[in-house]
Amino acid sequence: MTKRQSKKRESKNEAKPKETKVEFLASLAEVLATGLFIITFMVQAFAIPSSSMENTLLVGDHVFVNRIQFAPATSWAKFAVPYDQIRRGDIVVFLSPQTPGLHVVKRIIGVPGDRIHLRNGVVYRNGQKLDEPYVLHDRDETFYAYRDNFPADPPPTFDSNIWEMWRTNLPSFIEGEDIIVPPDSYFGMGDHRGVSLDSRFWGFIPRRNIIGLPMFIYWSFDASEEEYMGKSLGDRVGFVAHSIIHFLDETRWRRTLRVVK
Repeated sequence: MTKRQSKKRESKNEAKPKETKVEFLASLAEVLATGLFIITFMVQAFAIPSSSMENTLLVGDHVFVNRIQFAPATSWAKFAVPYDQIRRGDIVVFLSPQTPGLHVVKRIIGVPGDRIHLRNGVVYRNGQKLDEPYVLHDRDETFYAYRDNFPADPPPTFDSNIWEMWRTNLPSFIEGEDIIVPPDSYFGMGDHRGVSLDSRFWGFIPRRNIIGLPMFIYWSFDASEEEYMGKSLGDRVGFVAHSIIHFLDETRWRRTLRVVK
């Protein structure tokens, strides 16, 4: 290496000052703040705890939820974000109107003004029979008049899954053979119709309760409802340990990055 080349390398090194600790910490704080903003306001992780949306979503599917898509427009941001209307067929995550703090996922069957009824488990909307290829019907499923002929058959007193407030209010939304979806509300159902506790059992989904739209599955772990819905600290710790030990052999790798639709 000549003296001229050596001087050029030294000048280049001098031209690139090293990042100070303060600058590094400032950059790190900026990254963390951006990540926190995204997690808090834009996306939310959600785990599927029940089989009510099979086979679209399985117990143990972990999804990212788009919180912006259905967010109400604001005076300072509506020009920048294309807020969408909730449409028939959308799968949404929302806060249960019956159980405070409980996150639920269902498919939107009816929007405000729609007329809904079921006959032998088949959904009719505004007089038209729906083609629902995503619906799972169990072969050994027994006929349940209230669930399968909704709302023609009144809610039975023996079914404790029916919310008492809904049992009282249901008749006020019925016209003829249909239930009418009121303003700022939605009628949601699970794809696994025989086991889904949905709008037939606890009523309409208030617009303000809807959090967002599941985008894709980022991880799917093969587990039971009992494991995911364990309430005691011991159950939760045990499940976390089980997930770590069996991460490789019980992860459903084929479902990774699957788009939810």
